[in-house]
Amino acid sequence: MVTLEDVARLAGVSRSTVSRVINGQPHVRAETKARVLAAVERLGYRPHPIARSLATRRTKVVSMLIPESLTKLFSDQFFAILLQGAVHACNTRGYQMVLALFDDPRRQEELYRQLLQNGYVEGAVVASAAPDDPVIQALREDGIPVVAVGKQPGLPYVDVNNYGGARMATEHLLSLGYRRIATITGPLSHLHVQDRLAGYRDALKAHGIPYEEELVVEGGFTEVGAMAAVAKLLPLRPEAIFVQSDTMAAGVMRALRSHGLRVPEDVAVVGFDDIPLASLLDPPLTTVRQPIRLLGFMAVELLVDLLDGHNPGPRENTVLPVELVVRSSCGITRKQFLEKRSEKPFPVKGET
Repeated sequence: MVTLEDVARLAGVSRSTVSRVINGQPHVRAETKARVLAAVERLGYRPHPIARSLATRRTKVVSMLIPESLTKLFSDQFFAILLQGAVHACNTRGYQMVLALFDDPRRQEELYRQLLQNGYVEGAVVASAAPDDPVIQALREDGIPVVAVGKQPGLPYVDVNNYGGARMATEHLLSLGYRRIATITGPLSHLHVQDRLAGYRDALKAHGIPYEEELVVEGGFTEVGAMAAVAKLLPLRPEAIFVQSDTMAAGVMRALRSHGLRVPEDVAVVGFDDIPLASLLDPPLTTVRQPIRLLGFMAVELLVDLLDGHNPGPRENTVLPVELVVRSSCGITRKQFLEKRSEKPFPVKGET
């Protein structure tokens, strides 16, 4: 294996001079530079990538930070699709990605420091984080280049039209005649959850329907959380439920079945995401499709542009469109709904 010392010996210069030439540093005479490059070519020398990155401070490595539990991360198809887009963008731009997972909040800061403060990772994409998450605060304080998936104050981000998607979903239920519409949200500390709640609320208001706080229950973006939310909602007799993620919608449909209720005959359901699971549910789920893979891809593209010194201009904050995908989980009119409900009383387990 050809070494830096071999090149230095053939060119008749010091090892440090060879290093400066290879790494493009200034203050090397043209004649000396030519001798070094000729020796490199003759010997077929290839710089070691790690050593070169330490010299140039460019490692071509970025990190994806997702401050969620491992159980949630690996049970929700959203994250797998997001990562597909992010990794594809990295490969396209000649970067590598390190996935950083913080399952233990007590060690989150320590693990963050180990990963991002050793100089190996140039920048980070952070997803599924509340504005007050310690990871967000640390990134700001350390001045590490970062792009967020989802709206984050003070950071460049890539997001979708969460408000418009939620309003679209709610108005679809309203167009079918449903009036008592509940919603199951993700963590309300997240800005995109607040936007979806605002879209739901404004759709009701536009149709003259009062907003009822008791019809809004947090489900934590998990199936288990959604099932617990259903138990709280059933005594309130909702006609339809707008669920803020497809993973939660799967839990909602399971919980409704366990209470002897049918979808959509007894309760209509709309989700948000359009992950592959949505079309496989029984009945197939009406949902708001967001371009999840594109979110990951564009977040990395924006980060790499920042790292490479390109001015992203109007791309700095990007909001992608969403669309409603209509399937069978809410596809009847309210008249049909009321007729079917009159045939079969609304059952709630534990009630007589």
